[in-house]
Amino acid sequence: MNHRRDFLKKSIILGTGLTLAPYELFGLSIPVDKELKLYNTHTGEHLKATYWAKDHYVPEELARINYFLRDFRTGDVQKMDVKLLDLLYAIQLIRDTDKPFKVLSGYRSPKTNAMLRKKSEGVAKNSFHIKARAIDINLPGTELKDLKRLATFLRRGGVGYYPRSGFMHIDTGPIRYWARG
Repeated sequence: MNHRRDFLKKSIILGTGLTLAPYELFGLSIPVDKELKLYNTHTGEHLKATYWAKDHYVPEELARINYFLRDFRTGDVQKMDVKLLDLLYAIQLIRDTDKPFKVLSGYRSPKTNAMLRKKSEGVAKNSFHIKARAIDINLPGTELKDLKRLATFLRRGGVGYYPRSGFMHIDTGPIRYWARG
């Protein structure tokens, strides 16, 4: 009976979006380093950062990620939500890929967001990008629809699907889904 309870508990945890570290799910005491690989499509920059090691966030690596995800138009840098980074890591882990995420947009200053709103009706006035809680991405080697399904399954926040534009938006706001073109 205990095995059945453990199995059900772990299934529920997996179904709610890997809220525990992967090793904790299986009763292991081996800490897992969390590394992200990113490519900024606007600046051409590449980043490989181990932002979690020895059971804690690594401030220097978080600072590198924050700079990488800056508003490239203004140069403004904000502290990105670590839950967003953990969501990217979960997607990368489940996809079992060594390829970097292509980042189209990370943090956006209010000035940049206002400018983009004038050009496109798809830009929200109170975007999670200006709160450093959103990112627009795609992942080479993974079909966009599969990426959307995975992010939707993880239920960590908003998922926007933009197939014509070739990217997916994810954020750490309320759980909601939308598609545009």
